[in-house]
Amino acid sequence: MSFLWRYICSLALVAATYNPTDYSFFHWVRQAIAAGTVGPEHFLAGVVLLIGWAILIVATRSSLGTLGAILGAALFGAAVWLLYDLGWLESASVSAVTWIVLVCVAGLLAIGLCWAHIWRRITGQVDVVDGDR
Repeated sequence: MSFLWRYICSLALVAATYNPTDYSFFHWVRQAIAAGTVGPEHFLAGVVLLIGWAILIVATRSSLGTLGAILGAALFGAAVWLLYDLGWLESASVSAVTWIVLVCVAGLLAIGLCWAHIWRRITGQVDVVDGDR
C-alpha cells in the first residue's frame, strides 16, 4: 500500500509539471508568458515543483543508482512494448504516447522511493546511510 501512495504522489508531480491536457504548470506558464502576466504565483509554483522533483530524483538516484535507473527504464520500455504488441495499448495519438511515458516516469520515481524497502524484503539486508557524508 505504501508503494501505491508513493506512485500516486509521483504521478501527481509528473502530471502537474506537464501533461497533454491544458492543465499543467508548463501550459499555465506558457499562457502567462504569451499574455505578459507572469507573476510571483508562477515562480512559487515552479519552486514547489522543483523541490518535489529534487526530492524524487535524489531519492531515486541514491537508491537505484545510474545502472538501476537504466534497468528500470528498460523494464518499463519492455512492458510498454509487450502491452502494445498484445494490443492492450494504442499509440494512435501523441497524447496517448505522452500519458504512457508520464506513467512510466512516475513508476520509475516511485520504485526509486521504495527501493530500500523492496531490497530489505527481498534480501533481508538493511541499508544504512552514514550521516557524515
